[in-house]
Amino acid sequence: MAPQVPTVRQRRLGLELRRLRDANSLTVEQIASRLNWSASKLSRLENAKIGARVSDVRLLLELYGVDESHKGEILALAHAATQPGWWLDYRHDINKGLADYIAYEDEAESVRQYETQVIPGLLQSPGYARYVIASYSAVVPTSPAVVDRRVKARLRRQDVLRRASPLRLSVILDESVLLRRIGDATIMNEQLTRLAEWSRLPNITLRVMPLHVNRSPVMSESFTLMSFSTAYDAELYDVVILENISSSEFRDEDTSYFYQLAWEQLIRSTLDPDESRQLVLRTAQERWGELEADHHEPL
Repeated sequence: MAPQVPTVRQRRLGLELRRLRDANSLTVEQIASRLNWSASKLSRLENAKIGARVSDVRLLLELYGVDESHKGEILALAHAATQPGWWLDYRHDINKGLADYIAYEDEAESVRQYETQVIPGLLQSPGYARYVIASYSAVVPTSPAVVDRRVKARLRRQDVLRRASPLRLSVILDESVLLRRIGDATIMNEQLTRLAEWSRLPNITLRVMPLHVNRSPVMSESFTLMSFSTAYDAELYDVVILENISSSEFRDEDTSYFYQLAWEQLIRSTLDPDESRQLVLRTAQERWGELEADHHEPL
């Protein structure tokens, strides 16, 4: 069984409980003894290894002497950490790794994504998304109804780009993704046109890595780096996520540091955002325009 991936809210709560205990100069053993808990229970709460009951959090806050205003904030966070996210409506249609990924994405302040195979899910058009999702039926047979629900879930994810405080999304896209046929030419033309429109939003930065430029470092795997706002006085570390055919792998802060360095280096091999947008639009017209659509049948 895959290890449980803590939600962002659980991580925020755990960090604040740890900070409050440290502020009171108390050890895990001392607190556990006063509450008649095991030390491992408190340790697991602080490290977001287990979910926290609101009643347990209340006991800790009273023990730490937290003022009423801050106590209300922490209890609200503890309650929120127990609430199911919208993606659980699709829990029978998506694997747990994707559910964990969406949970993190929904709470992230910014996302940096390097993609070498397909347009990132947050920027996919409905037709493109449907073809990508349906293609997995070649590996794991999937009914059309499940495909429909997975497409709805993918498009629902895009709400983070349009909310009141929108997610900041930065994408490095290999030029080959623009040239790789997914579905038919009409789908590709629509997708690239929409991609160019997305890239005009102030919270979205798109950079294309052209094929004629040497990339450094040379990386074959796609990756996603997620960053989160500060939790009270505690900073949440970045998370790097590597996706494969059956799951999403979450890596710790030590690994994410190396991917941050890789990201900064990869940017040097890209076109700037305006040049990238022009390349996307040019590819949509010249490679996937109406003339191409007349000469290609859908796969």
